[in-house]
Amino acid sequence: MTENELAKIAFDTGLKIHRILGPGLLESAYEECLFYELKKLHLNVEKQVVLPVIYEEVKLDAGYRIDLKIENKLILEIKSVEALKDIHTAQILTYLKLSKCKLGLLINFNMVLFKDGVKRIINGML
Repeated sequence: MTENELAKIAFDTGLKIHRILGPGLLESAYEECLFYELKKLHLNVEKQVVLPVIYEEVKLDAGYRIDLKIENKLILEIKSVEALKDIHTAQILTYLKLSKCKLGLLINFNMVLFKDGVKRIINGML
């Protein structure tokens, strides 16, 4: 399955969850629901994936964690904030670079319309 196909599935799944739960919950609630729903689709999904920084052959645990990683191809960064900021985009770009993934979705569930809270991020470094 391609990154784009996975992104479509993730978007549709997030939309379903948003329709049922609405905005205003903690990020962890949306993350657990996404994990559950994506696993039901028999996708390889990992949550809270530790992402070390490699510096001069030294692996550093800098505390980075990917919210959800699907099929080792797509990263989902889940937020529940008033508005997405540039730092959120920088965060997922860093995760894409360190994980060598090409595509990520930055999803803010704290929006009236789900589609307004989804930002597609492409790693142009590959």
